Amino acid sequence: MISSPVTFHVVPMEISHAEDIAAWNYKTPYNIYEWMPWSQMEALGIEFGDPELRRDQYVSVVNEQGILCGFAQLFPMEGVVRLGIGMRPELCGHGLGHIFMEAIVQAALKRYPEREIDLEVLTWNQRAIRTYQKCGFTITDTYERLTPTGNKPFYCMVYDKQHNVPLN
Repeated sequence: MISSPVTFHVVPMEISHAEDIAAWNYKTPYNIYEWMPWSQMEALGIEFGDPELRRDQYVSVVNEQGILCGFAQLFPMEGVVRLGIGMRPELCGHGLGHIFMEAIVQAALKRYPEREIDLEVLTWNQRAIRTYQKCGFTITDTYERLTPTGNKPFYCMVYDKQHNVPLN
């Protein structure tokens, strides 16, 4: 647990952020969340390698010093914005998830105030699930979805807007 207060800010994703994120390496079993190399993502024009998608859907999460700490995808769907979230590997597991998620949720609420907010999480990822629950998300569905390593069980978690209490 980090004892000093940390503040996260959501900013537009810069190319330098995208390159950095694509190089992140997570410990097993979290390595399922790693991206392909930046040069491939950019050449294929997929995810944040696509300049339009990066501008429209992806944001970076930085600390007070402007250091990249993570990212989020705000994926618009019919009546819903689905969050995709990634935290810098060396920051994971240090009790920062709650304030990290609050910054992302606030950005999603600001951009899509009329939409429901949800996310998908692998059912084994209890560390993330506890963080999402602490932030006001509830498991609403369970299903299997294709991942790079085959079909895996996921939870869909929906944000309760009544939980929306700004951190001050």
